[in-house]
Amino acid sequence: MKPKFKNSLAWEQAELLMQPIFIRVLDNLRKQLESCSWQSTYKDTTVPVPGYLLCLSKDDRNLEIDLWDICYQICFSNYHPTHLLNEDIEVYEVEIDTRLLDETGEVDWHSIEGKTQQVIQQIFDDLSN
Repeated sequence: MKPKFKNSLAWEQAELLMQPIFIRVLDNLRKQLESCSWQSTYKDTTVPVPGYLLCLSKDDRNLEIDLWDICYQICFSNYHPTHLLNEDIEVYEVEIDTRLLDETGEVDWHSIEGKTQQVIQQIFDDLSN
């Protein structure tokens, strides 16, 4: 699923935020994976767009999590993972979570870190259930 931006400002804000978010996602995943019983690997994907999957396995359970989905949950205030939506939806209009930017429009690393920790923690809480 592709996010749709309302205007060029939203596109520019997402462009500014996505790399820092991706960095924080990878670091927070690493920290969580160090202390959990799931085995993990990463896999490159090319369909529908180039991306990355976190592949988790434990006992007879296997799970793949799209890293872009995680990043989108952090970057956008109204994004829901694609597995929760109708798979026929190809474009989804999103709102930038402007709390991730400071008053000058620059990246607020503390806000990104806080939201990333919440999203990653929720993923691992869900794994426990």
